[in-house]
Amino acid sequence: MSALTDYARNLLARAVCARGPSLPSAVFAALGTGGTAAAGLTGEPVGNGYVRQRVTFTGTGLQRNADAIRFTFSASAGTLTHVGLYDAASGGNPLLVAPLTAPVAMTGTGTVTVAAESLTVNPT
Repeated sequence: MSALTDYARNLLARAVCARGPSLPSAVFAALGTGGTAAAGLTGEPVGNGYVRQRVTFTGTGLQRNADAIRFTFSASAGTLTHVGLYDAASGGNPLLVAPLTAPVAMTGTGTVTVAAESLTVNPT
């Protein structure tokens, strides 16, 4: 993933300065139609079976999703172009946002799968 959101940058700055922010206890992946570091993910689907998916990361340094992440849709959701990480299953704060390797057109029922170890967070 390429862009820390403004929220995540501020969170890390407070942590480095020993200001004791509340760090996320869980991380959830989301899909959307766009996104920026300032706003986080935009165009996240609503309904149609879509829900954010909890992600467990593994590694030292480069972090990778331990298991495949599956988003299930019961109806059309448009063309999804970005993935984001949040600190909550709904609402919450955006942590990271990045474009998908390729856009995914959800024109009906289906599943979008992010393969295990393909969602990476690089500490550099």
